[in-house]
Amino acid sequence: MKYMKTLLCGALAGLCITALPSHAHGIWFAQRSADLALIYGEGGDDLDTVKRLPLIRRVDAYDANGSAVPTALTPVGKLAVVDLAASPAVVATVLDNGIWTKTADGKWHKKPKNDVANAAHSSQNFKYAVHVRSPLKTVFQALPGHDLQLMPLGTLPTQRGEKLALRVLFKGQPYAGAKIITDFVNDPDAEPLISDANGLVVVSVRNQGLNVIAAEIEVPPPDARLTDATEHVATLSFRLAHAPE
Repeated sequence: MKYMKTLLCGALAGLCITALPSHAHGIWFAQRSADLALIYGEGGDDLDTVKRLPLIRRVDAYDANGSAVPTALTPVGKLAVVDLAASPAVVATVLDNGIWTKTADGKWHKKPKNDVANAAHSSQNFKYAVHVRSPLKTVFQALPGHDLQLMPLGTLPTQRGEKLALRVLFKGQPYAGAKIITDFVNDPDAEPLISDANGLVVVSVRNQGLNVIAAEIEVPPPDARLTDATEHVATLSFRLAHAPE
């Protein structure tokens, strides 16, 4: 089944948002010992992904034409390794990290705020990751199940420093005000870029190697008695080739 769908290009209007998150773990794909693995962390933090596999809601892969191909995540030690037997051009996954509440002392509790004394902030947390392994033969479009997504407009650059135009989509619509971290692994605390009224942002590609770009938003919760916000963190990752040896 193809994931290519017509993009509704009108700007998302009238959505009330709460304060953007200051720090948030995310998920992305990276090479580990010649395998492609799903990573959970932030910056230099590379945490145990295997124990979080029960939180994965879907894993998808697509060929260069946008057609779905089979894949899976397999635990290998503490790594969750991607099945690449079908040679996908794109792999993607969604993780529901549940509800977390922070208390005034800085501690986090995996409970809704109405179950935590002295709750300072509470959110339900969703993580999304899209990795482009090879060039596509069709226009990149929204992926099913990814409420938040960084959509590359056009082909990916081949050299560090080149510009890359992205559109932030939230539930299929352009999203204004998303915080964009251009190098989520190597510089997670850098001043973020902000998507414009049409969900657009232009970044300079940081690395002649792995690039992980992240988008973060917080939106009003479905039930304010349980959480203060719903947090979404989405990454787009890809590797640029180094010069021949």
